[in-house]
Amino acid sequence: MKFKDMPYSRPDPDAIKRDIAALTERLSAASSFEEADGVFLEYDGYSRHINTLSNLVSVRHSIDTRDEFYDKETEFWNAFLPELAEYEQKWTKTMLASPYRAGFAKKYGDLMFINAEIALKTFSPEIIPELQEENELTVKYGKLIASAQIPFDGGTYTISQLSPFKTSPDDGVRNRAWAADGAWFAEHGAELDEIYDRLTHLRDSMGKKLGYGGYTKLGYYRMGRNCYGEEDVKKFREAVRRYLVPVADSTYREQAKRLGVPYPLSFADAALSFRSGNPRPKGTADDVVAAGKKFYDELSPETSGFFRMMLDNGLMDLLSTEGKEGGGYCTDFGDYGVPFIFANFNGTQHDVEVVTHEAGHAFAAYINRDRIPYSYMWPGMEACEVHSMSMEFIAWPWSEDFFGADADKFRYTHLSGALQFIPYGTMVDHFQHIIYEKPDMTPEERHGVWKELLGEYMPWLRLDGVIPFYSEGKGWQRQSHIYGAPFYYIDYCLAQTVSLQIWAMLQKDRENAWKHYMAYAKQGGSRVFTELLENAGLKSPFDESCLVTVCEAARKWLEDFDLSKLGE
Repeated sequence: MKFKDMPYSRPDPDAIKRDIAALTERLSAASSFEEADGVFLEYDGYSRHINTLSNLVSVRHSIDTRDEFYDKETEFWNAFLPELAEYEQKWTKTMLASPYRAGFAKKYGDLMFINAEIALKTFSPEIIPELQEENELTVKYGKLIASAQIPFDGGTYTISQLSPFKTSPDDGVRNRAWAADGAWFAEHGAELDEIYDRLTHLRDSMGKKLGYGGYTKLGYYRMGRNCYGEEDVKKFREAVRRYLVPVADSTYREQAKRLGVPYPLSFADAALSFRSGNPRPKGTADDVVAAGKKFYDELSPETSGFFRMMLDNGLMDLLSTEGKEGGGYCTDFGDYGVPFIFANFNGTQHDVEVVTHEAGHAFAAYINRDRIPYSYMWPGMEACEVHSMSMEFIAWPWSEDFFGADADKFRYTHLSGALQFIPYGTMVDHFQHIIYEKPDMTPEERHGVWKELLGEYMPWLRLDGVIPFYSEGKGWQRQSHIYGAPFYYIDYCLAQTVSLQIWAMLQKDRENAWKHYMAYAKQGGSRVFTELLENAGLKSPFDESCLVTVCEAARKWLEDFDLSKLGE
């Protein structure tokens, strides 16, 4: 079914509660595993349906935050889902206590019970008001960002539409664009600080009500972390500082030489990789999608069928438009067994990375669309990001189709950008750990923490005020995950480390690398992250040697690359 034709009407919340309560009672009263399994399958299908309705509202609202109908529906779901959690928790407790648990584990695997036990730790009816307010605040943040109308050089732009000017090879244009962007955020800084302050205290309150003394432990449970914990992440951050920051720093020192600017760089100069300009996709947005179709057609029969299905059913909304939320994501509509891609094309290399990154998520979801239980379609967030980040590298041989003469320039900036991203993403995680340890910090103290971490993780940036807002330690307010998905961002860093393993394999044997990728993706969410990796013959990013090895391989490739042919 085409996305535009998928029906939606607001469900009756009381009827849903009654239905789940009835299913829970039937599960408890089941006299055989076969009977209990039948009830379980009914519940699983019911969950798919509720999720489909909720996701339809979320997607249509994010496409146009000004749409009054879906704005009201978003308010409904933001209030209803926390209430529904109480009934879902009763179902979960009944499943965990079922005398047929061994039968379920034999048929579906034990991971559903491991995840259920974690989910129980994230909810109590007494935190429903906080959950509802948290939803309201994250929507408020998204609408504020989507509402941005930034005056620049005689025009008016959204945040996404301004992005190409922020990487312009013209120093004047680039610096003015960064200043305009920063000015908008500075103008709305007080509101952004207030939203985050309220979110921080709400989450701290939830953590304390649930007996965790604060939010961090609850945050890990809410992320569904089932095979690693806070100490493992801390060690990963330490390894990033030890091994990766120096390599990323060396790439920026070379960049400063290419640009003929002093090191450390301003935020605006750090955004420009080459004097001749950053790589740009050739042609229009339609041309990027056409190149994506060629890539997926030629990559494999599975990817060809998948991408054609996405195109035929209008399951991608890619252009940056007024009123549209920022960023990009992939979600799914379980009733129809299809994923959906949301993005904001802006004429930069990011457009190509969307067609590969978000479609990497979507492809993995599509090939696992029939998994039971429904929760096994997607693994944990860190595991999902391996699907997407690795697909970006798998697309390298088709770079000429996407970038034309800029293909080599793209490959260079893509690989160096992966190394440069991990310190930033790790810093986002470190920032949040500090904030939730000290939730009563003032806004200025939070900005101070960010600025201090910038010096530690991103020493290549000038913090002397040359680019207002950013050099003042306020740039974290642009990172939507900090507001809406606490502790998510480290998942990108863990996944990027794994994707660099895939990249290294691709340099030696593409067919072998693709086999490893498919072995990983085909497992869906049926295993924990570290087991998914082990089953696919990949190293865990928590193994320090993994980071050391990929850093060295990427560093050598970049050093051996002939930059002179790029017309820098």
